[in-house]
Amino acid sequence: MAEVKKNSRVPNLDRVFFWDFDIDAMDFDKAYKTIIARIIERGGQDEIDEIVRFYGHDKVVTAIRDEIHFLPNYAIDRAIKFFPELKKEEMYCYLNRKDKPYHWI
Repeated sequence: MAEVKKNSRVPNLDRVFFWDFDIDAMDFDKAYKTIIARIIERGGQDEIDEIVRFYGHDKVVTAIRDEIHFLPNYAIDRAIKFFPELKKEEMYCYLNRKDKPYHWI
C-alpha cells in the first residue's frame, strides 16, 4: 500500500479556511487557484500576505486575473482592494460572471 506523502511546502494558513479539504493530502502547488480564490473570498490582509509570500506576487495576480473562473462579486471587489493593479474589466471571473446581462436572442 502506497504511503501518502506529507506535504513539505505548506503555506502558513489557518486550517479553518479549508474545512472541506484534506489538508494533509493537499498539494498546495497544484491547487494554487483553489487556495488563492478561497483566501481572496474569506481571508484578511495576513492571509493575503501569506499567499503572496508562498506563491509570489506575480503568480497570485495572474491567477486572479486570468485563471480563476469564478469569484463572487464581493470577492472581486476585495481582490481589487488587495491588488490595486487589477482592473475588473481584465478579470476573467468578472467578464464571465453569471449575473452579467446577456442578449437573449
